[in-house]
Amino acid sequence: MTEEVGADTLKRIVSATTARIGDLVTVADSPDGLIVSGSKGQVRAWAQVARDGELTALRIEGARYTPPRSRRHLPAPLTWAAYLTLVTFWNVLTVWTAADRTAWLADIAALAAFYVIIEGYGAPAQQPRLLRRTVEAGAVAAIASAWRLPDLPAGHGTLHLTGAITLLAGAAWIVTAARLHRWKAPLSQPLLFPLDGTWYVVQGGGRVLNHHARIPEQRGALDLVALGPHGTRTRPGRDLTAYAAYGRPVRSPCDGRVISASNTVQDQKPGEIRYQPPYGNHVFVDTGREIIKLAHLRPGSVTVTKGDIVRAGQLLGEVGNTGNTTEPHLHIHAERDGAGLDLEFIRIPGRLHRGRKIRA
Repeated sequence: MTEEVGADTLKRIVSATTARIGDLVTVADSPDGLIVSGSKGQVRAWAQVARDGELTALRIEGARYTPPRSRRHLPAPLTWAAYLTLVTFWNVLTVWTAADRTAWLADIAALAAFYVIIEGYGAPAQQPRLLRRTVEAGAVAAIASAWRLPDLPAGHGTLHLTGAITLLAGAAWIVTAARLHRWKAPLSQPLLFPLDGTWYVVQGGGRVLNHHARIPEQRGALDLVALGPHGTRTRPGRDLTAYAAYGRPVRSPCDGRVISASNTVQDQKPGEIRYQPPYGNHVFVDTGREIIKLAHLRPGSVTVTKGDIVRAGQLLGEVGNTGNTTEPHLHIHAERDGAGLDLEFIRIPGRLHRGRKIRA
């Protein structure tokens, strides 16, 4: 916010920007955010202006902006659905056409490796219900092919079988290691889970299962979405209210002092990311040992301000879709001295990893 950084800092930011992009030419809106164009290049920006025209908040991206190439492609969900359906069908067909028992065992092992990856990495509850059921039906259809075994010869493809078993063991090891991964930097004490109901971890665990892991302070972060009545994250529809997580209350996971809070960043449209402050609307709580960060809250829902003392269980806001996000969810992480910590919650035993359901 401009009043927090001061006019001198703002002037330095603007000067550094013009040094990178040259003399200011235009400021235009775009699907990617505000595009500030100069004689030497462009940068993305985000700004908020009061009703009287006063600039109240400004953020300018550090890197130059390169417009995305215009290319036509299938939406990501359709591409993923087509891929899963094709691979499932091909694997099931391979099992049913196996020429001997050894080949059948090898094909079943390869299919099992596929399902281990889908279950561990693919986070099935992210997918539409019809797609989930189609992939699950593939497993049933493959197992049903076992009725052919008495009529098949023994076979001699031991190299094929060894390769398939190795693939299965490797997939199981990668997923298990990522799910059990610890950063060996625990919290000083377990937190209160900040949400009510059933939630699904879409990012969490080791590097393979958690895209936050590349950022040191966020390496132990979780992204949480709510599950609807049919076990998926959305209800029919494309607006924000179609997501089961949107508008759900978020409570403080700990006692502490609020060191940062934002309440005025606008929601993103589902599936799109305009340039905004990465955390969007947020609340950061300092416990005295570590800092707990909760992000992507709904605009207008945040109930606390910087300097407030909060207690565990106190309402902080509601789940929204602000900041660096493509769908409504809660981001939570803990950090100490710039290093991310392993999250632990009261009455929620075990590791928190992608694909896990949490009933709170």
